[in-house]
Amino acid sequence: MTLTAHATTSPSPRPDTSGLHPDGLPRPGRTLVMGVVNVTPDSFSDGGLSFAADAAVAHGLALLEQGADIVDVGGESTRPGAARPTVEEELRRVLPVVRELSAAGAVVSVDTMRAEVAARAMEAGARLVNDVSGGLADPAMLPLMARAGLPYVLMHWRGHSAGMQANAVYDDVVTEVLDELRLRIDTALESGIRPDRLVVDPGLGFAKKPDHNWELLGRLGDVMALGHPVLVGASRKSFLGSLLADPVTGAPRPARLRDAATTAVSALAAAQGVWCLRVHDVASTADAVRVTARWGVETPPARTPLS
Repeated sequence: MTLTAHATTSPSPRPDTSGLHPDGLPRPGRTLVMGVVNVTPDSFSDGGLSFAADAAVAHGLALLEQGADIVDVGGESTRPGAARPTVEEELRRVLPVVRELSAAGAVVSVDTMRAEVAARAMEAGARLVNDVSGGLADPAMLPLMARAGLPYVLMHWRGHSAGMQANAVYDDVVTEVLDELRLRIDTALESGIRPDRLVVDPGLGFAKKPDHNWELLGRLGDVMALGHPVLVGASRKSFLGSLLADPVTGAPRPARLRDAATTAVSALAAAQGVWCLRVHDVASTADAVRVTARWGVETPPARTPLS
């Protein structure tokens, strides 16, 4: 494929989401697990851990062994306040990793806001583009994805990392996020992206204060009602750190100590039928979604009281 970027209590029953699944990706009959491979020196959670290409490839392969269905390779940190790399630097970071993991049989997603990076990554084997800007950062992205015909994740976004938290102002966060996602969905469809290739992400942590994230998680059903598969990325984010803050000092729980809380979110989101969970610690979430999928599959017969 040759692509060119052109500038222009008890849980309620889970909904039937069998039709909300983009073609060309795994269908294991449960919520998918997407493992994060950050090829960056400054990610909020694990910056520098897998910055070298060989380390990133090894990390991606380890995530597959731990149960990841998809590995998400990103070369730009989107933590609040992060500076953007040049397009050349982003390409240098991600392309060798995408190529090697794809050659090893992994289902690879590329996490990028740039159409040129998305195009080159798809040529290198990526089967999904995860765009945290929902096509707003690069006007060439939506036309590119329409031509490519591959699945595309469209996230709620209100600006680049350097200043996004200044935009975390809402009267009703759920209503406003849904309205803004609808506008982006309409634009994506008008650009020629097929409805069955479109995934939506409510953008937890992106121009959101802690309470905003909890409100969105509490109403995931409303996000799913948009009619597209839903990706949730809560892993290790600061709203979990705030919830788990030290009771004496008030210091947030460090990012790498938020995995148990992430797993709880994963289980609850999977119970609501979300399509995929993007996480750093794959093993715990893989276990959680398997337990959730098994829960309630067979209901034992009611026990009759002995007379």
